[in-house]
Amino acid sequence: MRAERRHVRRHEALAAARLLGLAVLAALSACGGIAIKPDPLLPQPLLQPLPAAVGLIFPSELRNYVHKETRWGVDWKIELGPGHMHLYRDIFKDSFRQVTEFKDVAAARDATGLKALFEPTIDQYSFVTDRDTGGRYFAVTLRYRINLYTPQGEKLDTLTLTGYGSALAKGMSNGAPLERATLAAMRDAAAKFLVQFPSQGPGQLLARDEPLVAQPSVTTADNLSIEAVPIEENPDADGSAAPQTPRPAAPAVAPPATPAAPPPADAPPKAPGP
Repeated sequence: MRAERRHVRRHEALAAARLLGLAVLAALSACGGIAIKPDPLLPQPLLQPLPAAVGLIFPSELRNYVHKETRWGVDWKIELGPGHMHLYRDIFKDSFRQVTEFKDVAAARDATGLKALFEPTIDQYSFVTDRDTGGRYFAVTLRYRINLYTPQGEKLDTLTLTGYGSALAKGMSNGAPLERATLAAMRDAAAKFLVQFPSQGPGQLLARDEPLVAQPSVTTADNLSIEAVPIEENPDADGSAAPQTPRPAAPAVAPPATPAAPPPADAPPKAPGP
């Protein structure tokens, strides 16, 4: 009899929790949904900056990038522009001896002493919620394109880069785990660039402090790719730890990878590839 009562009470508690979750979603929808503004903090990498001086171009589409979506009756607003400007400032400060910022290519080509110009953009932001994953975790995929120019502003190539992140669904807030998953995806992409770009052809030139030069025989159609293999996060992490990073990959000549949903957040971390 006592066992039956305990079972009934447990069933009633689960039902009450589900009703409470639905009420929270309804309240969020009624009050305008969920808005987050992820702003990453990167750990100091143990890397030697390349000796070149480069230009970093922040186009308006990156500065003002906002992702809006309605999912399960809830309006989501993710402001990615300011956080990504912070992210790229940190990445390039750690990657090169000197970095100068510009608002567009026209302004950058008038500068002197630069060996290359970089123009990062967000190609795609996608996410899944705990409701999509059966109440378990949130996950984010961020795909980037970084246009690469000569110091004279000639388009040389486009780097493609994908970051993955996930976070367990904890507590009553849906905004906090999505923000943690987004920050993890941003740090994942940053780690891949920091580790792998120096092994690419342009990175090797900049390591010798040589300017990038457009070659007539080289096409400019997205033929450089930073490795887009998912890096699994520790699902119990609070978003403050850096992701594992792969070892540098050989320069790749491949089309942009199609983004895939990241693995479940509760999968055990895998060791970097050989």
